[in-house]
Amino acid sequence: MPLPSSVEDWDARETAPSPERNKQPILEVLARVLPPRGLVLEIGSGTGQHVAHFARALPGLVFQPSEIDLARHASIKAWAATEGLSNVRPPLAIDVTEHPWPVSAADAVVCINVIHISPWEATLALMAGAGRILPAGGVLVTYGPYRRGGAHTSPSNEAFDAGLRARNPLWGVRDIDAVADVACREGLLLHEIVPMPANNFTLVWQKSRPGPA
Repeated sequence: MPLPSSVEDWDARETAPSPERNKQPILEVLARVLPPRGLVLEIGSGTGQHVAHFARALPGLVFQPSEIDLARHASIKAWAATEGLSNVRPPLAIDVTEHPWPVSAADAVVCINVIHISPWEATLALMAGAGRILPAGGVLVTYGPYRRGGAHTSPSNEAFDAGLRARNPLWGVRDIDAVADVACREGLLLHEIVPMPANNFTLVWQKSRPGPA
């Protein structure tokens, strides 16, 4: 493995416990559903732990990380640099609610732990944006806690949802059916629901047709 470009790269890396726990289970899904070649846009890259893990394991893909919090960009760059990854582009500051996105086309989109810690308008914008930039057959992969049929899947998720709403009333664990209704209007169909550790789900959405203009 190539040596890190500088000591500063090591120091700039942030490490959060959640990505360390879930990066491998998510990768196992991505390895099945992502195309073997092409550009993958990640919405909400956070510390950069996920994108570095995925890019190292899937060298045929080029990853475009994005993070609205500019303070996290140094960590994203540092993870790619210390791993010696040439298939990770510099991060972009994408606000999904502002169109057009700076990426006009991608072969796949990945969005991890964003839908529940953002306003519902962000989910609407995520689906609209993914519907615009994905080709027919392209996939959007989302990960996080969800309700099913209007009910929480565990007491811990119910408590987590209450905590989110206490921090920000616009946040909250979303219902899969509600998200699917929005996605369908943008030409994205729910292709697969994958149960994950800690009462989370990975949802695989597939572009079936052009979304509305």
